[in-house]
Amino acid sequence: MADINNLLIIVNNGMDKAYNQYASYVVAFMAKQIAGINEVTVYYGPHGVEMSEKGKLASLEITGDIKELIASQLDGVTADALPDNLELMARFVKEELGVNVVSCGTFNVIDGISADLEDISNMEDFITPVKLPEAAQALLGADKILYF
Repeated sequence: MADINNLLIIVNNGMDKAYNQYASYVVAFMAKQIAGINEVTVYYGPHGVEMSEKGKLASLEITGDIKELIASQLDGVTADALPDNLELMARFVKEELGVNVVSCGTFNVIDGISADLEDISNMEDFITPVKLPEAAQALLGADKILYF
């Protein structure tokens, strides 16, 4: 993985495929912590922008049993150190590990989450809406793209 400097994780589904939501953040964590990839971005695509709406990620709980299962697979990680929901996990990977978390601003508007490209009032404050040129740059500039 030494040749991957820029990883793009595209999440192009919503609550209907909750496991993809969990997997995207576990992979982002692993990419930064285990693989040491410099630039990691979780990108909510056209069918995934619903997850940028306030409260959606928080509704995806990480139970004690799941925490134990995850921690048992990672050296140096304890179950009590893991967050209680996916919003807290997303905030952790962004704030502590430097993972970019973005969504397609155009589809935020089309989906009714935002009134215009600048409106973030109904979005999680840690998710940045990107315009089409920025989205294209993320897609074209990535060394590797994973699709959830």
